[in-house]
Amino acid sequence: MDFEDSPEEAAFRAEVRAWLDANAAPRVEREAGNPLDERLDSGQMAKAKAWQKKRADRGYARITWPLGMGGIAGTPMQSIIYGQEETKYDVPSGAAFAIGLGMCIPTVMAYCGEETRARYVKPAVEGAEIWCQLFSEPAGGSDVAALRTRAEKNGDGWTINGSKIWTTGAQFSDYGLLLARTDPTVPKHKGLTMFYLSMTTPGVEVRPIRQASSGSGFNEIFFTDVRIADSQRVGEIGQGWQVALTTLMHERLAVGGGQGGGIDVPQLLQLARGLELEDGPAIRNAAVREKIADWYVRSAGLKYTTLRTMTALSRSQQPGPEASIAKIVVASKLQDLCAFALELEGEAGMLSGEEAPMHGMFQSGWLGAPGLRIAGGTDEILRNIIAERVLGLPGDVRVDKDVPFNQVPTGR
Repeated sequence: MDFEDSPEEAAFRAEVRAWLDANAAPRVEREAGNPLDERLDSGQMAKAKAWQKKRADRGYARITWPLGMGGIAGTPMQSIIYGQEETKYDVPSGAAFAIGLGMCIPTVMAYCGEETRARYVKPAVEGAEIWCQLFSEPAGGSDVAALRTRAEKNGDGWTINGSKIWTTGAQFSDYGLLLARTDPTVPKHKGLTMFYLSMTTPGVEVRPIRQASSGSGFNEIFFTDVRIADSQRVGEIGQGWQVALTTLMHERLAVGGGQGGGIDVPQLLQLARGLELEDGPAIRNAAVREKIADWYVRSAGLKYTTLRTMTALSRSQQPGPEASIAKIVVASKLQDLCAFALELEGEAGMLSGEEAPMHGMFQSGWLGAPGLRIAGGTDEILRNIIAERVLGLPGDVRVDKDVPFNQVPTGR
């Protein structure tokens, strides 16, 4: 594992720092806020779009993408370097664009024609248009291929009926990438087709879901006789599962690459230093120090696992299963760390928002962690993937594997 920049990487890092110095203010260390707050008002969105446009104009919005598409045709390692440096500056969050640019647009680029790419890629990179991913459904659970939203051929277009759920950012998205069933007479993975559509198309209804954390980042989407053109199809008819795998792999890499929304050992240390227990400051309590040491070891493991991926990318190699491993670890670690912090806070652990210690970041993290354990593939799904595709263990029994979808039992 190589921890140092190559001469070329060091030169690029210096270039990035110079550009950020000229266009943004350094981040000022202050009392931690709530990094998992999902509420995004119009003012914040305008600032985020303006910064996204500035990055795209310089080619830093998607560094590995071609020139003219918000990139500089750079390397994955250059993209990582830019991300590392930008965290040191006080710039708007790019979370609103993460799904579109990290998952949806790469799929459009891989499967759509030149005319479609020319129309949709640049506006998305510049932040002018936001995309969401329309996959999960109420009856499907973690089995994406069990979806029941129907797309029926209607002349030179398609009519869509059904619903999606847990769609992040749909309330402010302009477009969505939709996976629908076009043939129920074949096994479930073979009867799917991918489409894209405007979220303002007649018949599309978005209903935000109010969460326990008070945020509403997720949504329900309902489709009632929604008409779209065949030109909005992504890939061939019946090829939807293969297209979806492209999106899902991007999703798992994105979700697994984080460290829990900014909640980690430094924030726990900050809490322990300022919290008084019966025997004095929490940081001096042996049991507290032991738990913090445990979290430090787990965080270091995640850090160096990520560095393995970075090393592979810097050598133009394909990374291994590190992203799936990190995805499993990071969500459970966030949940356990936040639960320990709330226990330390005692009665104050019941508070939220500005009144809570450290602006309620641990309360929000604890409430949001179960969602992170589902997003990008549940813990159970990812363990199966690692077991079957990495370790070569026997696969689970799948009784519906070769059964036409319309013959799969659905209950009484």
